[in-house]
Amino acid sequence: MLASVGPIEEGAKPYMRYERLVHPLRILNTLPLSHVFGQTMGLWVPPILKAELHFEGRLAAPRLVELIRTERISVLAAVPRVLALLKTHLEAADAGLAQRITGMRTTNPWLRWWRFRGVHREFGLKFWAFVSGGGALPGPLEQFWNALGFVLIQGYGMTETTAIITLNHPFHVAEGTIGKPLPGREVQLAPDGEVLVRGAVISGATWKNGELRPRQDGWLATGDLAERQESGELRFLGRKSEVIVTAAGVNIYPEDIEAAIEEQPDVAACAVVAMDTPSGPEPCAVLACRGSGGCATAAVERANAKLPEFQRISRWVMWPEPDLPRTSTGKVKRKPVAAWLARIQAAAAAPSNGKLHPVSNDTFGPSSDWLLALISQITGESNTSVGDELRLTEDLHLDSLGRVQLAAAIEERLGIVQSNGLLEEVQTLGDLRKIVAGDIPADGDALSVAPSPESAQPATAPAPASATAAPVAAPPPVTPPRPHFLYPTWPWWAPFQWIRIAFNEVIARPLTWLLAAPRVVGPLAALPPGPLLIIGNHVTAYDAALIEYALPPRLRRRIAVAMMGEMLEDFRHFRNPDWPPGHKGFYILGPPAYWLVTALYNVFPLPRQRDFQASFAHAGKALDRGYNVMVFPEGTRSAEGQLARFRPGIGLLVKESFVPVVPVAIRGLGELKTRKRGWFRSGTIEVLVGDPIQFAVEETEAAITTRLHAGVEKLLGGQG
Repeated sequence: MLASVGPIEEGAKPYMRYERLVHPLRILNTLPLSHVFGQTMGLWVPPILKAELHFEGRLAAPRLVELIRTERISVLAAVPRVLALLKTHLEAADAGLAQRITGMRTTNPWLRWWRFRGVHREFGLKFWAFVSGGGALPGPLEQFWNALGFVLIQGYGMTETTAIITLNHPFHVAEGTIGKPLPGREVQLAPDGEVLVRGAVISGATWKNGELRPRQDGWLATGDLAERQESGELRFLGRKSEVIVTAAGVNIYPEDIEAAIEEQPDVAACAVVAMDTPSGPEPCAVLACRGSGGCATAAVERANAKLPEFQRISRWVMWPEPDLPRTSTGKVKRKPVAAWLARIQAAAAAPSNGKLHPVSNDTFGPSSDWLLALISQITGESNTSVGDELRLTEDLHLDSLGRVQLAAAIEERLGIVQSNGLLEEVQTLGDLRKIVAGDIPADGDALSVAPSPESAQPATAPAPASATAAPVAAPPPVTPPRPHFLYPTWPWWAPFQWIRIAFNEVIARPLTWLLAAPRVVGPLAALPPGPLLIIGNHVTAYDAALIEYALPPRLRRRIAVAMMGEMLEDFRHFRNPDWPPGHKGFYILGPPAYWLVTALYNVFPLPRQRDFQASFAHAGKALDRGYNVMVFPEGTRSAEGQLARFRPGIGLLVKESFVPVVPVAIRGLGELKTRKRGWFRSGTIEVLVGDPIQFAVEETEAAITTRLHAGVEKLLGGQG
């Protein structure tokens, strides 16, 4: 499309006088720039409004709420799907929220804000508005956010119009509408209700078949239907091509029915499509349910009670997966849903009343088992056996990295986040299904967790044959409590950063030179300015100090070190990490050691067993702040001083970071450790710094891990 952005600037001018009231304006854009709404909010509007722009591609509700609060976002630009995920997240955290909202919808906006100030505090008091586009906004969803005291602005546009055609006034929102036409746009409705647009904002030409073709018609037929309100706003009705004309000649707009059904708490998604019947096309609702399913009948009955008689649904069917197929912007793909319905219609039709029975996952659907298919995609192995008793590690071959990838895939697909690392402790496929369905609480008490070796009871000698005793039930295995890892950001504050630089330059470096006198080898001057990932072999507790000693000032003064999470937890809770499990005693120096190492070396936990995602997210934040993250991929110190196998998580961390990796090898320290010789100025310790490695986007996590191991091994072999 070829179009002008001048009308966008003209349309924004009337709102510039409000900018000083919310300065600095920060916009969080969650749409791809390939979408016209994403371009409007990500390219055209921010420069005009002098706004600060943030992007986020992971559309999980807890992550978005945290990002809005920590980055002090003012406005969230999102599709209705994202607003629905945020609504579900709030209602899950506060069971009584929906009921309290019901009586607050008509009260004063400032009173609503005060009544729900807890919700506003969760988002951050800087946040005040949503801008919704890219799809029709259901009425109940709009009423929910308005009742909470947020401003919800809805607009309408399409690719051929460069940007927005109509927009609600930010401070005079007409609920249920897509607003009035903006300056530079003429809008009229055809006799059938189709929206026609013309003006300078319309693209003047289209690129087709290798050439630019001027547009001939003055009016652009959008293919969308709307009706004009008395106040001048337009109310969106739906796509002209998606209107269902029943055998009785009644026009059914799917969006109205879908909004009523999706308002029900157990419904994750709904699509109303045409179904062929002996008397002609009729609407059929295809529902995806939350939890264990079975919500269709009750949801449809409650929705029908609110709908006019001509819109009431008498046919419905269950979609076999937890969500309907969607586009990159969250819109439901109706064509695949309609095609799937057509394939199963004959088998699922009930002769008595014409309704469709819920469809079995084992017979129909896009996949026989979407969760197993997802695991197979991650592991690269097909699974012929199906059963909830399958063990994720032993039977399905899902390792620790695979669990992290699985959690990311579920988060992307369903918006479900297990921030407490629960997904990494699941033993069976059945427990995994329960977590995805929401049937297991966050504390994970219902998990089939295998007893740990520490909690196993010692075996006893069998009783004599002549002895009689009442059978005694064996006590359940005692599972140790899961640690709660902290990811502090206070070491990033300027005072602590100055203290850390002073400690490193005045105390740590001179001591390292005095005690170890390491020789530094490598292209230090050629290292990029950062941020970087720095990896090295792990031999002693002093490896981080030795690597920092070898780095140039611009890098070593902004370092964040990943440290074994379990060790940090032991320190925090007065436990000695060097003592055996279950016998760690009371270590009075634990908390002081924790605070000192966190403040002076900017460490953060990298657990060995669980909660990898939170650790990786913290590493990403550190990189965003300009810190160079140091990681020891072996995961533990080498007892013999030899380079051990790298843990697979390093490949995922590198792939998600998009920053160069600098391999570093500490040579000579292993020999001193195994021979138990003192290394005071031994002259045998070398720190070898390799060339930075930049990985291509298409490289797999396994390939990245292999290359990194080879890079450190090469340095240790003396070829660095």
